[in-house]
Amino acid sequence: MFQKLKGFSRAFWTANIVELLERAAYYGVFIVITLYLSRILGFSDIEAGLISGVFSGGLYLLPTFSGALADKIGFKYSLILAFALLSIGYFGLAVLPGALESIGLVDYSEGIKFNGLLESNARWAIAPIMLIIMIGGSFIKSVITGTVAKETTESTRAQAFSIFYMMVNIGAFSGKTIVKPLREAWGNMGLVYINYFSAVMTILALIMIILFYKSAKHEGEGKSLKEIWQGLVNVMTNGRLITLILIITGFWMVQHQLYATMPKYVLRMAGEGASPSWYANVNPLIVVLTVTFVTRMMASKTPLFSMTVGMFIMPLSAVAMASGNWFSGGAIDLGFISMHPIALMMIIGIALQALGESFISPRFLEFFSLQAPKGEEGMYLGFSHLHSFFASILGFGLSGYLLSKYCPDPRLFDTHEAWEKAAVNAHYIWYYFAAIALASAISLIIYGRVIRNLDAKKNK
Repeated sequence: MFQKLKGFSRAFWTANIVELLERAAYYGVFIVITLYLSRILGFSDIEAGLISGVFSGGLYLLPTFSGALADKIGFKYSLILAFALLSIGYFGLAVLPGALESIGLVDYSEGIKFNGLLESNARWAIAPIMLIIMIGGSFIKSVITGTVAKETTESTRAQAFSIFYMMVNIGAFSGKTIVKPLREAWGNMGLVYINYFSAVMTILALIMIILFYKSAKHEGEGKSLKEIWQGLVNVMTNGRLITLILIITGFWMVQHQLYATMPKYVLRMAGEGASPSWYANVNPLIVVLTVTFVTRMMASKTPLFSMTVGMFIMPLSAVAMASGNWFSGGAIDLGFISMHPIALMMIIGIALQALGESFISPRFLEFFSLQAPKGEEGMYLGFSHLHSFFASILGFGLSGYLLSKYCPDPRLFDTHEAWEKAAVNAHYIWYYFAAIALASAISLIIYGRVIRNLDAKKNK
């Protein structure tokens, strides 16, 4: 039924549909992963931030290596392995709370009561489960994008990647959207049941791969793991590239707060009726609406100029997120809907983040490739997302610390009044990220001037 639909092969359409299913599964879980870790398993904000950061970072670091392995064993077998691991992992996240309850460490029947769970090492069973998901997920990006590239021609490739990008965003949107009704129906247990949804999505994808995905194996193609490791070493020791990566890390540290800080902050400050998973959908919506216009508008400008514009938007987004705490009184009446000021300003901040991304992301790869040694652009581009690896570790880690300091978990306090006193400066969290974004923007300007001077001296 997929064969040659609109000129594309069955493998192409199968890959795109399973990408949609995988993104729905991933974002449904990831948008609330810190809530799951803290509310269901009892991890502190700092612990939840570190666990989530390592998980997210691994998903950015591993694909280059797993992609090399996929070239050796074949795309179909790689996808079967990937979706089998993802299904096991998401199912593991779903059943782990029940297993902990069965041995008496936690009671979910009336609210959530931790009966010795915080003193037990049993909750760390989450680590191997998330490692399984990380390894499985690392195959997806490289193999699916590789399929799109291999199953198309030069004349159809642009349209093919446009379809792929659409599938990614549809999946991300649907995964985040389903979290709200699950939480409304089952409260905190909805954070557990979302994992069953994700497991079903990846099982469906696994079945589709087995039944419909037919693409030639690619044994012996691509670079060896040794060559890729040497490429990583080369990037890490290239002063020009690693400096650029570290500067852009500041942007992504702020961007990652969509998952690290925003869900907990909104629910604690605006109340349990808030919808952080829906607010997060503002990001892909604004990117889709603005990226083409921004790219065309910046076409005559250098990549560095476009990136710098985006970098200076990011501090504004963080300040907007902080400003929700400036308003006194109740909900703000927008005519068609009333919203808590925390929620409203968070949405505005997320929209500004997305606008900044539209200026930065399309031009970063272009600029990064120009900084790589001639003839080695492909190898170096394989590590172009190292910034997100660093940003995940640092951004989630910092988020956990700042949440515990300025916007702590209300369950840790005897009265709501005591918590309000402790969280009176919760908006300070966003000032830290505004400062990081501003420092990164200024650093990018300095970086541009330095490399221009170096290039000018080299060309004399």
